[in-house]
This record gives sequence, C-alpha cells and structure tokens, in this order.
Amino acid sequence: MNLRNVAIIAHVDHGKTTLVDQLFRQSGTFRDNQRVEERAMDSNDLEKERGITILAKCTSVEWQGTRINIVDTPGHADFGGEVERILSMVDGVILLVDAAEGAMPQTKFVTGKALALGLRPIVVVNKIDRSDARAQEVLDEVFDLFVSLDANDDQLDFPVLFASGRNGYAGDNADVREGTLEPLFERIIGHVPPPALDQDAPFSFLVTLLDRDNFLGRILTGRVQSGTVKVNQPIHALDNAGNVIEVGRASKLMSFRGLERVPVDEARAGDIISMAGLAVATVANTIADTSVSEPIQAQPIDPPTLSMRFAVNDSPMAGREGTKVTSRMIRDRLFREAESNVAIRVTEAADKDSFEVAGRGELQLGVLIETMRREGFELGISRPRVLFREGEGGGREEPYETVVVDVDDEYSGTVVEKMSIRKAELTDMRPSGGGKTRITFSAPSRGLIGYHGEFLSDTRGTGIMNRLFEKYGPYKGTIEGRPNGVLISNGTGEAVGYALNALEERGILFVSPGDPIYEGMIIGENAKPDDLEVNPMKSKQLTNFRASGKDDAIRLTPPKKMTLEQAIAYIDDDEMVEVTPKSIRLRKRHLDPHERKRASRQKDAA
Repeated sequence: MNLRNVAIIAHVDHGKTTLVDQLFRQSGTFRDNQRVEERAMDSNDLEKERGITILAKCTSVEWQGTRINIVDTPGHADFGGEVERILSMVDGVILLVDAAEGAMPQTKFVTGKALALGLRPIVVVNKIDRSDARAQEVLDEVFDLFVSLDANDDQLDFPVLFASGRNGYAGDNADVREGTLEPLFERIIGHVPPPALDQDAPFSFLVTLLDRDNFLGRILTGRVQSGTVKVNQPIHALDNAGNVIEVGRASKLMSFRGLERVPVDEARAGDIISMAGLAVATVANTIADTSVSEPIQAQPIDPPTLSMRFAVNDSPMAGREGTKVTSRMIRDRLFREAESNVAIRVTEAADKDSFEVAGRGELQLGVLIETMRREGFELGISRPRVLFREGEGGGREEPYETVVVDVDDEYSGTVVEKMSIRKAELTDMRPSGGGKTRITFSAPSRGLIGYHGEFLSDTRGTGIMNRLFEKYGPYKGTIEGRPNGVLISNGTGEAVGYALNALEERGILFVSPGDPIYEGMIIGENAKPDDLEVNPMKSKQLTNFRASGKDDAIRLTPPKKMTLEQAIAYIDDDEMVEVTPKSIRLRKRHLDPHERKRASRQKDAA
C-alpha cells in the first residue's frame, strides 16, 4: 500500500484538531451513523477543558488506496519537547494558519524546526469564512516568516490551499465557500514524498513517544527507519552512544487505524507503529535487530528553563481529601512522568520529602500538577523559579522569551508600562487592524511569572499573549515582586463571618465563613506591603443584655477564589500552594510564626 507520513503544525486555536476531525469524516474513517465527539483527537480531560492539544497523537486515514499517517502536534511552546522529535517521523508538514490572526510565535517555533529538517510544507490558510479574514496578507506574512527562517528555494515554492476546517472544504483561491477537503487529500499525496527508506536493511526504529498501558506495560511509538519487524522477533535497545541497554522481544506490534491502535503481525520501513515488550527503553533510544550496533541520531531536546519544588503535604489538613500522600507515591509518579515526558527533569532533594521538577514553562508544570491532583495526590508546591546558567564570560545568564501581545489600542500603553517594570524590551509595535495593536517584547522569563492574570485584568480580558523561549541572555538584576503582603491566620478552626466582616477593611479575602483554616494559612491579601497575622475565628461576645437595636446582618464581599495557575503565580518565595483533589489553599512555608521570623532573619543576614 502507498504510504504518506505528515504532521500538522499550527498555533493554539488555529483549528488543526477540528480539521483532522473533518479528514476522518470525509475519508470514511467514521461511519455516517457513528457518534464521535468534537475534536476527537483531544482525548485527555485537560485537553478538552482547555481546548488545547497537550500530547502529540498519531492517527491514520485512507484515501483512494493510500494510507496517510497524520501526527497532531501540540501548539504550546511548553510542550515543544514533543514537537521536535515528532518531526523526525514524517516526510512533510501541513502548516495551518488562521486567516485573521496570521503567523504567530508558536507557528514560528515549530515551522523553524520543520524547515531545518528539510521538510517541504503545504500551507493551509484556515477559517477563511471569518468576517475579519485577511487571507492574502496572511499568506505574505507566512512567506516572510519562511524567508526569516532561512527556508531554501524548494521550501519557498510551497503549495497553498484556503480552507474552513469546521465546515469541511478547501480550495485554491480565497473565495472558496463550499466543497470538500478533496483538494487537501490530493495535495498531500502529490506533494509529500513516500518514505525513502531501506526495506532490505536490518530492522531499526527510533522511539519518539512513550506511554504506558496497564496490560502491556511500556508502549514505544515511532517510525520504522529500516527493514521489517515481526511479532516476537528478538530486538535490543541502544542509547545515543551505542551501548546496549536492554535485550528482549517485540511482544506486540500495533498500527494506527483512525483513532484506534490495532495489532499487526509485521511492520516495514516507513510505517509509524507502537511496540510493547521492552521495560527500560525510553524516548530517543534506538530499538533494532540484534545485529545492529549503530544508533539512529536523535534530535537534541531544548533544556528546561523553570523549576518548582513538589513536596509532601505537611499541613494540619493533610490526608483528609487525597488518597496518595506519601513521598514514595509522589516520587514514583514524578519519575514515571519524567520517563515519558523528556522535557521534564526530576531530582530528589536531600530531605527525601521534596522533589525539584524542572520543565519548559508554567503551563507544562501546571498541567502536571492538575493531572496528579485528579489522580488523588496531595502536594505542597513552591513558587516557580527560573534556572540560571553560567555564561561564557563567567557571568550569570537567564532564559529570555519572545512575547507577542495583541491588545486593543487603548490598553497598549498600560501593557508597555507593566512589561518595562518586568525588565522587558520592546522590539516591535504595529497596528494589526480592527483597532488592535500587536506588540513584541524580549523579556526575561523571571519577570513573566505570574503576569498573565494581571495582563488579562489590565486588558479587560480582551488581550492575547503568546510566549516563546528565545535564548539565554545576561542577568537583568532584581525584578520587583508582589507589592502587597498577605493576611495570615494565627490559629486553627473554622472561619467565622463576624471576624471576616471586621477583616474586610484590611484587604481582599480568600476564604468564606465555615471554611477550615489552620495556623500559618494565607486567608487574604493585605492592602499594605507587610504580612499581617489575624484571627479569622473570632466570634461575637455574647452578654446578658439585649442590644436595643437589632444586629446588622453581615454582608460579606464574595472571596477571591484562585485557580491553580493563579495561585502558583501569586505566591512569594516563602509561601506554598497546598494542592489536594478538592482544594487549593495558600500557606506560608513555615506555619509557626517563630520559625517564620527566624527564617526571615537568616535570609536578611544572607
């Protein structure tokens, strides 16, 4: 059977997962009467809720006798570790660009990787039916982007289609408003070359994705680079240096048919398959016939830039809501994650009760914490901190990001002012049509921690911010932290409406009457810069005398409830987020006030 391997790359929300849905429907992968969820490729709960693709997934459709393997790639830079490796499995890419938003920084990141590997793109301008579509301008932007990424002449001579993924049509000009996706199928078969690999050489296979199955154990996914593999064939795994790390058999081979993985008896060079049977081999290892001693060169992975401390929950409420609370359980789960997600690095602290987890960004680590929380874990999480490194001249270097924001013109001044406080440099500012401005900054990652929520407030929820790792650059000096202190509970019990009513004038509260509280827990934000210890459990003193006037009914302002990302971004260095399956609480690292004072004195002395 003819074969084509292609990846779809696009920015978040530009519609690639919806387009794949339509390719399924029109190729007959789904029966007409089959009930299929929208965005079938986003199968994980968090992907459905956030509307983003987190995990790369493989699928395949059949069109007129040709099997097309399609890989849906994540659009967020935080999941870039996935993208780089996936591109080594395919022979072509479909670059999907929104007809109104145009080429975005994330598109630049993945497209740069694809062009560097010599892949020739097919450009699809999607959402052509939007009222604010500007297809021709967007096409010019894509061409300029390719030039800036040093594309060669073959890559610059790319085919273009205009499409609406949601409505399921594509055509050669921007006026198309009906039809099917047949032009896209034809373009894939005509433009993407079949795999040019050696069928007769011994079997070899580079692991690009890894997941676990309760019955089969480790499942390794990748493309067969040479030869043929059959079920139960003896194989071994090689690391990058060519050392044999494991010997075993290919106990099960699976190929992709639509959304399903189906067992097959053999696979040949060019096929994208999943394999079970090995217990140690991991991503970037070469699996091969026992006669092969040379590993396949794997793509290097960008280093983590941010780390957080994951600790055992030691608050007085530990173990009430979660079932997985011990350091051993947390350790096993984190090391299992690091095994399948190569962009994450886990190191155990000396006290054995906490772990340093390094990743590519707040979103990636936030997704990991949210996943663990849903699995029943209780954790204490520290404030994210960036990972510095030593520069060539011996000076300290820190990670920088390219930040592109689209805001209504009236808010651009506020955004520029806030970003300059965070030591960001303005590199470009231009009107993007419809009363909006597009501003580009180069900013140290350290200054961006916790800024997204404030950015949404400043732009009344209308601003869009996109971030992308740029480089390591010189250390920018101190960046101001949170301007306000916090209100800390001085006892353990339940919050009382009478006490909270009196505390409202002190600042913004995070708790409601009846909420359980413990000593050292943060119950609100102080209006002043200092921390303040308060008693949220104080009740009204009862006397024998009835007051002549009736007590005024207490009317409390609804408390500010934070999401996980907001809480992680809000806390200071001496604070933690207590994460359980049902609650997110803020607390001081040291719950005892005397210990807090001692730690503060030691910090000042240092």
